Amino acid sequence: MRCSIGRNASGAQGTSPGAPGWTAAARLLAVAVLAGAAGCAATRPADTGAGPWLVTGTRLYVAPDRPPLTDAWLLVKGGKIDAVGTGTPRAGHAAGPAACNGGVIVAGFQNSHVHFMDDAFANAKMQAPADLQRALTRMLTRYGYTNVVDTGSELANTTALRRRIADGTVAGPEIVTAGSPLYPANGIPFYLAHLPADTLGQLAQPATAGEAVATVRQHFAEGAGGTKLFVASPVGEGRIRRMDPAIARAAAEETHRQGGLVMVHPTDPEGVRIAVAAGVDVVVHTTIDPPGSTWTGDLIAEMVARKVAVVPTLKLWRYELDKDKVPADVQDRIAGPAERQVKAFLDAGGQVLFGTDVGYMTDYDPTGEYVLMAHAGMTPMQILSSLTTAPAARWRQEAVRGRLEPGMAANVVVLAGDPVDDVRRFADVTCTVAGGRVIYQRD
Repeated sequence: MRCSIGRNASGAQGTSPGAPGWTAAARLLAVAVLAGAAGCAATRPADTGAGPWLVTGTRLYVAPDRPPLTDAWLLVKGGKIDAVGTGTPRAGHAAGPAACNGGVIVAGFQNSHVHFMDDAFANAKMQAPADLQRALTRMLTRYGYTNVVDTGSELANTTALRRRIADGTVAGPEIVTAGSPLYPANGIPFYLAHLPADTLGQLAQPATAGEAVATVRQHFAEGAGGTKLFVASPVGEGRIRRMDPAIARAAAEETHRQGGLVMVHPTDPEGVRIAVAAGVDVVVHTTIDPPGSTWTGDLIAEMVARKVAVVPTLKLWRYELDKDKVPADVQDRIAGPAERQVKAFLDAGGQVLFGTDVGYMTDYDPTGEYVLMAHAGMTPMQILSSLTTAPAARWRQEAVRGRLEPGMAANVVVLAGDPVDDVRRFADVTCTVAGGRVIYQRD
């Protein structure tokens, strides 16, 4: 397979490394050099320009809560959707690249849990465009992501990458970043203890509410669009250091004053309770620690009442357990509670956001996440919502993106087959369009 990359004219503001506890899964936030996954070579095709141009397909999903259109088309003009219809498209408009036609058309996807820690993104300000392009393609755009939330990386480097996408140097998604997380006082996770002393000294561990507020303000001044909190940090030998609730609440309140969202790495159910009480917006993992973790009905009801969203990251737990060669039946017992958390949360009316922790995970393919979400009880349209309308609403952009309607941003994904028939099709992307520009096409 060969991948082709076009320009992305959209600029972006925008935002965990995380592991649930003190088991093997706790290693997932290690800030180490990560091996790059094999990906497609990136080249730059002819630009489709400002349009107007057509995307045609066998089926088009305007939104997850709307019936699909058959034999449909979509007209892109000036970075927005100009019209949507069925049957014979309007005459006189150019067709887009072949990869963008003939498939199943959906709105652009958001991955709400990524990291730019891989060496492939290092020194983003000076990296050769072709190298950055390959990294963005293999991790993100080939899977339909037009928007991503970086929940933990070096802030200056990620904002440099965002600028290079915005100015068209490379084609990529819109990025919201939380920069570096805030940890409890004396609460750096044990799996980061090997880092150089000067690096550890730069990790924020506010000891007072005032220090937390100052750190959040600094991060926003430097380009962050949200805050990531470790409210419960595994520090070794089965011990968890918890963030002072007053500090967590102060950080959350300041983030909201700055116009951003608060994301939390919870570690265990008690961490979820602390996060909810602090007023956070998104819990970025389910929990599997301690073994047999459950979220009580009262906790879930409180999460739903306070409009706290959840990013399940179900594949992550299998990824971690695979490292220790844990047998499949044992994995099912360990990771099963996380799926039950998702089901109970959904049944209570909770909002689920798709996210994979890719960038920590070097297995970039999200197919396994879709399969596990379905196994947890999510329908294909609920999964589509977690990729499109739900994150658009959570980041207060529902008037701009998430649906395929006239006037909305032309963020479009074309799939080779219908995910209603097989959820694996969500990962079978042939074309990704962001802001009306083709940023990935499969030849």
